[in-house]
Amino acid sequence: MKSYLTLRLPAELARALARWARMRRLPKSAIVREAVARYLAPPAPEGSTRRVTGRELAALLTSLPRLSPDEAEAFARDLASARSELAQLEARDPWGS
Repeated sequence: MKSYLTLRLPAELARALARWARMRRLPKSAIVREAVARYLAPPAPEGSTRRVTGRELAALLTSLPRLSPDEAEAFARDLASARSELAQLEARDPWGS
């Protein structure tokens, strides 16, 4: 037996929910159901891990930033430069002896 609930949200929260649902191509009600279920779920025992569902994994992957080829290249150059600078710092004698 299904039970219905009318929910009133502040405008900002309603917009955030609509964006989240649109990005993940899910109905808002499904997102709210999952959020309530997670909120009410008993805490997991310490040290245990929860398996991630395929839907959750897909949602995580779609939320990752997308870089253009130029942005990715610039990012790779920045990383290489930072690694080089770090290696130079590590090679120096911190005590100056």
